[in-house]
Amino acid sequence: MIKVIASDMDGTLLGLDHKVAPRTLEAIHSAQEQGIRFMIATGRNFRSAMEELEELDLECDYLVGSGAEVRNPQREVVLQTPIPIEVCEELYRQLIKFPVSIIFSTDDFDYRIGTEEEIEESIVEQIHLFHLDLEPEKIRHSELYERIWKATRRISDFAELKEGKAPIYKVFIFTEDIPLLKRIQSVLGENNKVAVASSFITNLEITDVHAQKGPMLKRYIESLGYTMDEVMVFGDSMNDYEMLQTVKYGYAMANAMPPVKEVAYQVIDSNENDGVILKIKEILKGNY
Repeated sequence: MIKVIASDMDGTLLGLDHKVAPRTLEAIHSAQEQGIRFMIATGRNFRSAMEELEELDLECDYLVGSGAEVRNPQREVVLQTPIPIEVCEELYRQLIKFPVSIIFSTDDFDYRIGTEEEIEESIVEQIHLFHLDLEPEKIRHSELYERIWKATRRISDFAELKEGKAPIYKVFIFTEDIPLLKRIQSVLGENNKVAVASSFITNLEITDVHAQKGPMLKRYIESLGYTMDEVMVFGDSMNDYEMLQTVKYGYAMANAMPPVKEVAYQVIDSNENDGVILKIKEILKGNY
């Protein structure tokens, strides 16, 4: 019997407009009314996740930063696994050799190293790569640009990051050069202190080796007295791969990356076609 539902956000729970539709929220409420616990499991940090969730009537658990932090329904931090600062510095020294944008993600802010002009260009490139529906010339005047800019802290060098002592949950890099990303992933794969995944073909997400969605979900769920056979999860990208592998009932979206579909218990409809909603309705009828 399913007692917990955990869902990724982008490409899964959220629609193409990156919002939670009212009908999606209604399906979650229906599950909760039957005693099922709901959990967000996202690569976003808590601040970014709450940009989409804050105004909703939704009480849930939060696994954020691809597993680097877990919060209970009261939004209290109950588990956290940041990347040690010396490992972050080691990663930075490696990554600056490549023409990629680098973000150090904390609980509240994203830190970028460079001049103000370089940071602006980095944000424009980020939006262009992940929100292709926005025309390049309109990006700087968009609400999304303003949101990312306000969440960004510009620093001149890595020493400032060390002095700030904010726990780094994730190092996020992106570029439109896909072969280059694969080469970087191969290089980083030799580092046994970190885990490398992605949420889109143009990015890499680097966390502490223990901070992955699957292991952290298992650790938290079992601390609450549940077993992994009582959990179902939804996901679409490579940072969901471990999570889908960890449970019996792992559902991949039709828009998921091929390797994610391969490890899924079942492939369901896309986020555009309400795949999560339809599956939750089936589960509530006992159809797995």
